[in-house]
Amino acid sequence: MDGLNSLREAAYWFVYISLELTILFVGITFIIGLITTYVSPKKVEGILSRYGRGIAGNILGAVFGGLLPFCSCSTIPALVGLLNVGVPFRIAMSFLIASPLGVFNIAVISLFAVIFGFRVAVLYVVATFVAAVLAGIILGGLNLEREVRAVRIVGAQEEVAITTVEDASGWEALKPRLAVAWGFAQNLYRQMIPYLLVGVGIGAFIYGFVPEGFFIKYAGAGNPFAVPLAAAIGVPMYVRTETMIPIASAFVKKGVSVGTVMALLIGGAGASIPELTLLSSIFKRKLMIAYIVTIFGIATVVGYLFNFIA
Repeated sequence: MDGLNSLREAAYWFVYISLELTILFVGITFIIGLITTYVSPKKVEGILSRYGRGIAGNILGAVFGGLLPFCSCSTIPALVGLLNVGVPFRIAMSFLIASPLGVFNIAVISLFAVIFGFRVAVLYVVATFVAAVLAGIILGGLNLEREVRAVRIVGAQEEVAITTVEDASGWEALKPRLAVAWGFAQNLYRQMIPYLLVGVGIGAFIYGFVPEGFFIKYAGAGNPFAVPLAAAIGVPMYVRTETMIPIASAFVKKGVSVGTVMALLIGGAGASIPELTLLSSIFKRKLMIAYIVTIFGIATVVGYLFNFIA
């Protein structure tokens, strides 16, 4: 009977979260797609190369990296494009670090807000944004720009997820933008639905079948080493943010501290194996090590911060 109840709870959790995340993801992604028709990667490169002086440049780099809906396959070409047009190395690093974490990605923030609450979502945005800005400044201060290989990606702009619509006026201008945004939302949802369902499925299993005491013992707030251990596990693990959020929800419900979950999420999203593979084509070994250590450090510090505040 207990097994049947657990199965019922897991099934209910799976259906409820799947529907909630689907509606939220499609709606928010449509809005992102519409916004992105007004902001091309070329414009981003121009703004960063023109105004990227001092800490303001790192702030802009983190804003654009965290705001635009890039995945690793488009983040890396965008990074090369920034470096090739003369954007300072430190600013490009803030862009690179903020991008996979979805610092200002409305879809990611909305998922956080729905599942964990508005306070956690705001804290995630603030903590990861500040970390991306500071990490870019620190990496720039270490003179690691010499560790970047001379690479040019021809036609990299075509790899970005959405096309900018040419200027027009009135409804005639808005209509094609809406079509592009809807197509963007549909295409991205088709790409992301397997990851979302895998995440929800794992979360449902954890929610329904794994005893609370198991996680409280090894990953609860009482274990001071849970956060760095989660960060170390997350760094080599390929976990998309959208996949990890529903899993994280189940972890938290079972007694895992929010900070431990955030360390796992940031480590996995910031240094996934596909991204590291792509980065190895443009970063030399010393810079690769520095980048991985930076992501581990951000995941650990933010994790402890969440445990202290949240």
